Amino acid sequence: MRTIIQRVKKASVTVNGKIISAINNGLLIFVGIEDDDSNSDIEWLAKKIVNLRIFDDENNIPNISVKEKNGEILLVSQFTLHASTKKGNRPSYIRASKPEIALPLYHSMIAQLQLELEKNIVTGEFGADMKVELINDGPVTIWFDTKNKE
Repeated sequence: MRTIIQRVKKASVTVNGKIISAINNGLLIFVGIEDDDSNSDIEWLAKKIVNLRIFDDENNIPNISVKEKNGEILLVSQFTLHASTKKGNRPSYIRASKPEIALPLYHSMIAQLQLELEKNIVTGEFGADMKVELINDGPVTIWFDTKNKE
């Protein structure tokens, strides 16, 4: 499972010209799922994300998590995070899971993030053509790959 996490002042997802989700002061998370992802990947990742200390404290030092800040989370599925650009100029997405595998894992990720954050999160629309707007705060952008836990 791969994620791109962005600390945002605000973010929203629009589908068919209508805003379906929006947050203020929190994390915009893009998630890509592959076939061998599991619940243990989801549990590790959700705990890591919710407790990641990337918000400034009173001394302007990034020392506060989204949970401690009582921030919001917007989760957006993005199969292109598994793009392979090794050969040629057209990315291959063969490592990205098909919807029948990815969708249940995506729902599990939503549930686990809500459990860790102790409140509801909002999401994009799985498989839709989404327009994502954000104001990146910092900017702070962090990448996680559960197959390469650095």
